Amino acid sequence: MNHSLTAELWDGTAARGTVTLDWTVDGTDGTISGLRPLGDGGTASARPEPGGVDGSLPAGYSIIPGLVDTHVHLVGHAGPGTADFLTWPLTTRPEEQTLHGLANARAALRGGVTTLRDLSADDIQFSLRRALEQGVVEGPRLQAHGMVSMTAGHGDLFTPPAFPLRKPVADGPDECRKLVRHWARAGADGIKIATSGGVLSVGDKSAWRNYTDAEIDAIVDEAHALGLRVAAHAHTEAGIDAAVSHGVDSIEHGTLLNAGQSGRIAALGITVAPTLLINDRIAAGRNGVSPEQADKAAALVVERDSRMREAAELGVDFVLGTDANGHHVDFGDQMEEVRLMAATFGWTPARALEAATSRAARAIGEEGRLGVLAPGAAADFLVMEGRPWEELEELDTSRIVAVVSRGRVVAGALPGA
Repeated sequence: MNHSLTAELWDGTAARGTVTLDWTVDGTDGTISGLRPLGDGGTASARPEPGGVDGSLPAGYSIIPGLVDTHVHLVGHAGPGTADFLTWPLTTRPEEQTLHGLANARAALRGGVTTLRDLSADDIQFSLRRALEQGVVEGPRLQAHGMVSMTAGHGDLFTPPAFPLRKPVADGPDECRKLVRHWARAGADGIKIATSGGVLSVGDKSAWRNYTDAEIDAIVDEAHALGLRVAAHAHTEAGIDAAVSHGVDSIEHGTLLNAGQSGRIAALGITVAPTLLINDRIAAGRNGVSPEQADKAAALVVERDSRMREAAELGVDFVLGTDANGHHVDFGDQMEEVRLMAATFGWTPARALEAATSRAARAIGEEGRLGVLAPGAAADFLVMEGRPWEELEELDTSRIVAVVSRGRVVAGALPGA
């Protein structure tokens, strides 16, 4: 079915003025068929069919692409009240976790995020992604990366030592290759690796080495051979060096980037998701974090902002990645993260929006299809009050008028259409 909407529009890289956005919905997906200047009647095939959307937004409303969050963890408590971050996954059946994951995904969609990338996925997220793609359930687009972690590594230390039902780990190059192949067979879109210790994992330190050069080389080589992108969790300079040296595709956190690393990362085109909001909240001891977790985060963020601002000035491509998990960062906090990124890096509103749309789409291998409004791109967009590419305060969930995902209105309504 053909649809058409006339409004002020920002296309993911630049303002386009008032144009007519045409899109079609075929089966479970929607695609943009054209952007017409105001007054251009277009072709008959572009005009809406009976029952399709056809109208103009009132003055003061605008259209921007749906946001892309490149770093989330869908499996987290989504019900009323609170749950312990570490024990909830251990005491909740996988079937129930899937429902919480879907609830979190739908909350993100209502908050203007039309694409998510889960960076610690297993059969729960792979199954959920397939159901979303097939239109069995309504929700955002989803990518899911399987994690390859060593024994006593960042990924392994979310589980208490004596607990028997552990996520798979791999030690030694051959086991690492095998686990990459396992995730590829299971349906992963990519691989997640840790090259430093973490903050929320228990009993380790951020400075701990995760994996040897030979193991990292095996993981990245095998993933790339199977067409899978590699995202590397790395907080420290040593962890960032290891990730960059072995050719990962993105760096997650990158908290202690130095100037030399920043220049190299910028030249290589590696994207960095800084996950500012979650580390600030953990360092402040919010949301039930332990003293150990708060201390680890505080030690990292004390130097973070000055280092990251310098990195941004040196050309590092920072993109939206929140580490949202339903405990420390909610699915719906993404716009707050974008505003914090702009304040930290000294960005214009348009540059901040690029980090959450077109640049974030490039980070997950979807450049030109997601995070932009152009012929052939996905029909994922937001109707907002105001012009957030000029006034970033207007990028706020309270100003979302409608969310269109896969060509269909999934939240709010299209005024005037």
